[in-house]
Amino acid sequence: MKTVAIVQGRMASSRLPDKILKDIAGKPMLAWVVDRARMARQIDQVVVATTSEPSDDPVEVFCRANGIDFYRGSMLDVLDRFYQAAKAFGADVVVRFTADCPLLDPGLIDHVLDEFHRAHADFAANRLPPPFHRTYPIGLDTEVATFAALERAWKEASAKHDREHVMPYLYEEEGRFKVVRVEYEQDYGWVRWTVDTAVDLELIRKLAGRLQAKPDFTWLDVLAVYQSDPALAQINADVQHRTMFDVDERFQK
Repeated sequence: MKTVAIVQGRMASSRLPDKILKDIAGKPMLAWVVDRARMARQIDQVVVATTSEPSDDPVEVFCRANGIDFYRGSMLDVLDRFYQAAKAFGADVVVRFTADCPLLDPGLIDHVLDEFHRAHADFAANRLPPPFHRTYPIGLDTEVATFAALERAWKEASAKHDREHVMPYLYEEEGRFKVVRVEYEQDYGWVRWTVDTAVDLELIRKLAGRLQAKPDFTWLDVLAVYQSDPALAQINADVQHRTMFDVDERFQK
């Protein structure tokens, strides 16, 4: 069983262009995501899935320069891009990350994979977007699926939000697949550690700067820093998180 982590990202972000290569404590955000994913015990390979648009040429240059496997595909049909990347790299199990989550926790990634395998599930996650409830902070998002389930979604899903957000087809209809939701004992689902806006980036830079001395930090280490300074939570308190039904305006056209 080959487990492939696929990090999806593109330069043409609607809310913060070029964000995936913006600097965080001395290295690009994409490097943070790849490095953190590679630390997980159960991941065999990490692949960046970006688009075939010329605007993403810098992503390919970065991957080549840093020995990172990559795949280039559709900008708007992200499900197709994701599926084709998984197929190209021979995945049996696929782990989905987005390139705007630089504080991923390798131990939590392994925990989600453990729960996925224990339940013999088609899909497992420690997050589901609104309107679903979540208990882990936004930005630790780990989604796991069998290649077979991903392939079925690729063949059957036709709604625009399913094609853009990759995984909703696997969990939005109860009973369609065997789904496991991994929850934490306390509710931190309101905490926001992802990067969609300039203020999100400001917060992550501050957090990463305080954690640099401990490269193997866990999400609980991040939480301790976050809670130690109430001003940190205010930096991006007004940012609205997207729902699974929000679709890029370019897709609408």
